[in-house]
Amino acid sequence: QVQLVESGGGLVQPGGSLRLSCAASKLTFSAYMMNWWRQDPGKERELVATISSDGQTTNYADSVQGRFTISRDNVKNTVTLQMNNLKAEDTAIYYCNARRVIAPTDLTYWGQGTQVTVSS
Repeated sequence: QVQLVESGGGLVQPGGSLRLSCAASKLTFSAYMMNWWRQDPGKERELVATISSDGQTTNYADSVQGRFTISRDNVKNTVTLQMNNLKAEDTAIYYCNARRVIAPTDLTYWGQGTQVTVSS
């Protein structure tokens, strides 16, 4: 079955950096848009960054624009989120998400999440 496994979370001081990775298996990775979401307890899940299946198009939430960079490797079947100048409000569980829409079917898969804590 499809697996998305995130790694790279942890505790970092404000202004620091972290690099999250998501390794995908058992899916045609290059056919999927890949997304990073985050969720803080008590809040709605927020879409942080997206990257098209070919890696040519990226989009970011306003809150992370200019600080986060999403990229992918369609040979290694991985997607990464480079997070710089981290702020306390970036604290959340970060989820990797793969999505492919073949109308009318919407194929969506989620990883288990990785905790990012930004604190001094």
